[in-house]
This record gives sequence, structure tokens and C-alpha cells, in this order.
Amino acid sequence: IVIASCPPGGMVLDPFCGCGTTIVVAERLKRRWIGIDITQAAIVVIKERLRDSFGYAVGYEVIGEPVSVPDAERLAESDPYQFQWWALGLVGARMAEGKKGADKGIDGKIIFQGDEPGKFEKVILSVKAGKIGPAHVRDLKGVLDREKVAIGVLISMQKPTSPMKTEAVTAGFYESAIWGQKYPRIQLLTVAELLAGKKVEMPPIRQVSNTFKKAPRNKGTHQAEQIEAVLPE
Repeated sequence: IVIASCPPGGMVLDPFCGCGTTIVVAERLKRRWIGIDITQAAIVVIKERLRDSFGYAVGYEVIGEPVSVPDAERLAESDPYQFQWWALGLVGARMAEGKKGADKGIDGKIIFQGDEPGKFEKVILSVKAGKIGPAHVRDLKGVLDREKVAIGVLISMQKPTSPMKTEAVTAGFYESAIWGQKYPRIQLLTVAELLAGKKVEMPPIRQVSNTFKKAPRNKGTHQAEQIEAVLPE
């Protein structure tokens, strides 16, 4: 459809871009593109697809996402679910599926290659827009120990307290023999730090899956603003 309807160098517009199939195809066929959707979930999925398909070589601008802490606070107040998706997107994480039982507080995950061939390790993430305390760190540590997860990350709007930092240190380090480095097993990151460019401390991600799922519909009670991903001319 893209080849038949848009000449090389032309512009493709998908006003309901969902999981981003049209965007990825347009990029592969060297067409300029504009994608529009109303949910942060869709934008995160499209970013993942572009990154997994083309690495970080694709340059584009996202219009409508929070770019400051006050922006993030407004999103968290108006639609906590979309805030969660957006925060996970800042670190390249995917939304966790299920979230039932003892692990219901785990919001996202990142998969990376372990030390042994064919073995993959996991980073789990918990996103908190409200008040936080040492109990949240202990809960995260409990999941790490029980499920034998490599790294756990708590993303929050508020700065972690000294007791929280002390609790995080007790989790120790994940050691990567391949990279010869140690990474804190529990990491406390604020939205302000992520907006400033701070990343999760972990081994480099290797592409482990090319399977993409459709972004879920907006579950918030408020209408989300339209978000546009625009490829510069």
C-alpha cells in the first residue's frame, strides 16, 4: 500500500498508528512519515519497533510527551496508567503482563542476554507516582530474591529517602562475567533523573525478540492528548 500510494521521498500520514506497522514500513521504504495516536502506550510500542528494527539511527521528534517534571506530574494526576507507560518508555522497558498475585506491583521489564549462551536475564521495574518509602524497596527486593531476577528498578516522582537508599544497598550487586562489571541489584531512579538522561545500570541489551504486540487502548478516565511522532525533513 505504501509503495502504491506514496512516491519515494513522499510523506506517509497514519492518524491512527497503533502498534506502528505503517511507520516502520514507511521508514524501511525511505518515506517520510507522521504518526498520530492518543495513548502513551502506542508511542512506546512504536519507539520499541523503530529501535529494534533500525537501532538508534532513526531520528524523529515526539510531540505531546512530558518534557519536564511538571509535565510528568500533570500526566500522573490525569492518567496514572499513561504515566506508567511513559515512564517505562524512558528506560526502554516493556509493560509487564498479568501483574497478578505477589508480583502485581511490577509494572515493566527489560530482557538482556545472560552470561550463558541462550540464557536471558531480566530487569523488573516498578513505577510510583505517589509517596514512596522503604517498604517499596523491600517489596521489590523480595520479588528479586524469590524469582531470582537480576536487577530491580524503582522509578518515582519523589526523591528516595536515606532509609530507602540503605535498604537498596543491602540487595548487593549483579555481576556480569561477560562484561566484567557489577551492577546494583536495586536501583532508585527519579523521573527528573531520567529526563536528564540517566539510565538503568545494566549490561548492554542485545536484541532478543522481534515480536510486537498491539498497544492497549487507553484505560484512563480522562481523554489523552494526541501525540505525534514526526520525522524531520
